Amino acid sequence: MPNLTGKIAIVTGAGRGIGRAHALALAQAGAKLVVNDLGGSLAGEGNDLSPAQQVVQEIEAAGGEAVANGANVADFAEAGELVQTAVDTFGRLDIVVNNAGILRDRMLVNMTEEEWDSVIAVHLKGHFAPTRHAAAYWRERSKAGDEVRGRVINTSSPSGVFGNIGQANYGAAKAGIAGFTLIVAQELERYGVTVNCLAPNARTRMTESTPGLSDHVVKPSDAAVFDVWDPANISPLVATLAMEDCASTGQVYFVQGGTVRLFQNWTMTKALEKDDRWSVSDLAVELPTLLA
Repeated sequence: MPNLTGKIAIVTGAGRGIGRAHALALAQAGAKLVVNDLGGSLAGEGNDLSPAQQVVQEIEAAGGEAVANGANVADFAEAGELVQTAVDTFGRLDIVVNNAGILRDRMLVNMTEEEWDSVIAVHLKGHFAPTRHAAAYWRERSKAGDEVRGRVINTSSPSGVFGNIGQANYGAAKAGIAGFTLIVAQELERYGVTVNCLAPNARTRMTESTPGLSDHVVKPSDAAVFDVWDPANISPLVATLAMEDCASTGQVYFVQGGTVRLFQNWTMTKALEKDDRWSVSDLAVELPTLLA
């Protein structure tokens, strides 16, 4: 069991599904939690603090400490207040798990501007804003001479790295989160902060509503059969990446069931080379060889 005693963590989108599992796992490892969840619908509409409060109650019932927070992580000011809540309540901040997200699936030819903007905002800006405020906090601590061991764990998706029809908005946001992870890991290393990313497959409100996937994520009727879609399968990696002695940074991990795999970053393969500028006619002939 990872020992996170004394660590203070924020988990966004922690009222249900994967985020809830992350919050419970970190609390079980000894961390104190700010359980953040806007409490909106799958499409991000409305707000309700009760899902976050219920997770807090679960943590407290198990002997842990947590507070509920209903900040909208896509709002820059509210994200700052979220980070400040951790510092004001528990005296510090060590771990940020960016997990909040929504779905507005639609084929591109029918997708509205609002469906695009809302998904990009919650996922991509919802990762940027809390991380930006946490980074500023850790930078100030580092400049003050404190030893910082900050941890950021982001959430991408197989849709963001492999693509999925009907999810141009969601996939673009999730691909952006993977790229965000790579860059922020390089920027924050100097302050003692690691930044990693998960691309999980699990049973959530999102996967249960995805056409073609909903039938596959059903919980096994036999309790003796390993539930490969259980959201709790994802959380041990979060707790591991949150540990002080975990050196991983700038990495993206696929997680499902009992499988943890490391993604390889964008890699160039075949090349066309010549000592002069290519002509269109020559490229038209040679380009297919790169795809063969």
